[in-house]
This record gives sequence, structure tokens and C-alpha cells, in this order.
Amino acid sequence: MADISRLIRRFVAYGSVGATGTLAQYALLVVLVRYFAIPAPLASMLGAVLGACVNYVLNHRFTFGRTASHRQALPRFLTVAGLGIVVNGTAMIVLVDHAGMNYLLAQVCVTALVLLLTFVLNSVWTFREAPKRSCQIMDK
Repeated sequence: MADISRLIRRFVAYGSVGATGTLAQYALLVVLVRYFAIPAPLASMLGAVLGACVNYVLNHRFTFGRTASHRQALPRFLTVAGLGIVVNGTAMIVLVDHAGMNYLLAQVCVTALVLLLTFVLNSVWTFREAPKRSCQIMDK
């Protein structure tokens, strides 16, 4: 039961921190679409890159309590973020370009999907604490 409670608390923290990155993503998405006529899927992916940068710093510090070193966590985070950006862009293409959905409504749907995917991967891989190495002195 303690593990479930800890997982729920971590997910709430992840979602809360993610809201900051998501706000940055949506702001850039809207600016690029409205003022620069960038296609929504591309603008969404560019916004996701910005959001990922914000999320790494905040998740490393607050959500996962710095359990992993930057040397370990950053390459893993970039891998997960890259996967999330690809899923984000692909889903936006399907929803906006093929299904004709409004880009903001599509982004809300895609955000939920990417949130769940990246939470699981970041929890079990990116910010997992590295196992402690033990030193044993062998008798000769």
C-alpha cells in the first residue's frame, strides 16, 4: 500500500511539474501557429522540446528528488523526451491533419497520452536510483 501511495504522490508531483513545461509548450505552439503560420504538428513538436527542457530541470530537482546523477539521468531523459516528442508529433499529424481536429483540442488529448508514457518511462528508467556499488576486500 505504501508503494501505491508513493506512486500516486510521485505522479501528482510529475503532473504538477509537467504543467509548467506544458504551459511553455502550449504558449510556443499558439505563437508559432497564429503568428508564424507554422503547421500545428511541427509547432507542437518545437513546443515539446521547450517543455522537455523545463521538465527535466524541475523533475530532477522536485519530482524524483535527485535520485539519479545528471550524468545518468540526462541521456535517459533525452531518450524518453525524444520518444515523447515523436509520439506527440505523430499523434498531432493524425488528429489535426487527418482527422481535422482543432489543434488545441488535439494537443490536450496528445498531452494526456504523452504524460502517461513519459511518467512510466521516467519513473522506471530515467530517474531510477543507480545501484550502490559495494567494495569488498578480499583476503589473500
